[in-house]
Amino acid sequence: MKKRLSVALLALALTAIPHLAEAQFGSGIVYDPTNYHQALLRYAELVAHLNQLRATYAQIVGAYQLAERMSQGIPNMQLRYATTWSPWDYGSAQDTYGNTGPWISGINSGDLSTILSGFQKATSALALYTPALLAAMPAGEARRIQSDLASIELIDGAAQNAMATIGGIRTRAAQTTSAIGNIQYDSLSANPDLNSEVGVLNKINATNVLGLQNAQDTNKLLVAILEQQTILSKQLRDAATNIANADIDRRLSGPNLNQQLSANIGQSLNSYTLP
Repeated sequence: MKKRLSVALLALALTAIPHLAEAQFGSGIVYDPTNYHQALLRYAELVAHLNQLRATYAQIVGAYQLAERMSQGIPNMQLRYATTWSPWDYGSAQDTYGNTGPWISGINSGDLSTILSGFQKATSALALYTPALLAAMPAGEARRIQSDLASIELIDGAAQNAMATIGGIRTRAAQTTSAIGNIQYDSLSANPDLNSEVGVLNKINATNVLGLQNAQDTNKLLVAILEQQTILSKQLRDAATNIANADIDRRLSGPNLNQQLSANIGQSLNSYTLP
């Protein structure tokens, strides 16, 4: 191959040589060193150009072979990597007395009106102190009672918010599971239309967005738990505060109370006679 190419280049170079000058005498030809030197230079240029073409061709072939290898996916992706996951579990409970059904419906749907109705039916009703009862109490005692009632109402609100969060997540569970299944199928598919450069980027973006949504749901649950923990901390603080206040009041009023109780005991005993 190289020998044939060299002969062809030599013939091409010779055709580029101008017509040899005729001899001044007779019909013979004379040797022109200038034209011969130019022909050799032209031949050298053609050889260098050919070598450059060969190098370029080798680079193109190498790049093509690399691209071809990089475009080949793992065979039998569905068989090797496809898997299933546990289905979502929804709330359930017996409804012997007809007061748990609305709770279950609310915690599975996230509907606020259903949650409120179910919570009220499944929990004990909170009685309220009348203004007259509060006014008849010492100020500290009234404040303690109001703080305890506030804790109960805060617990109710946090529980209802948690139920709404859980219900919202469960409502979207089927849609989320379907989206995850579609991403898995498209990622493991050997269909070239699903494995183009743009297609792969689309799947990556869809996976990232789905991950952000799931992270947001997780954050909502964590916030609901933190809210309940905060209210429990308030209850613990109220209990500790009430104990401290009772001890302070006992120590402040104890001497006066003891004096009142024991002031006339001696005189009463001295004047006491059996009937």
